[in-house]
Amino acid sequence: MSQLASKTCVPCRGGVPALKGDGLEKLHREVPLWKVVNEHHITRAFVFPDFKQALDFVNRVGAVAEQQGHHPDILLAWGRAEVTLWTHKVDGLTESDFIMAAKIDQLYS
Repeated sequence: MSQLASKTCVPCRGGVPALKGDGLEKLHREVPLWKVVNEHHITRAFVFPDFKQALDFVNRVGAVAEQQGHHPDILLAWGRAEVTLWTHKVDGLTESDFIMAAKIDQLYS
């Protein structure tokens, strides 16, 4: 289990800066299959052999999101689920986004 996956997402109340530069890169190395977009959000596509397995995955992601109180945007399609994360309160990335990404990676492996 990655160190990030063992952590718990922390609710953000705003007033903190979004991750940028070296801090962002350090966390990104923990979840290298995720793409960092404009230092604002991270995204990853997950591929499945059919719709049912993609839906099952999305439901498992939803359960973890509820448990963590950190909710991604999820696009579900036949054999595919795309997950996007960022922290709305800071309009950018926080450690919790990377924690959630690591937890999602565990669901896929």
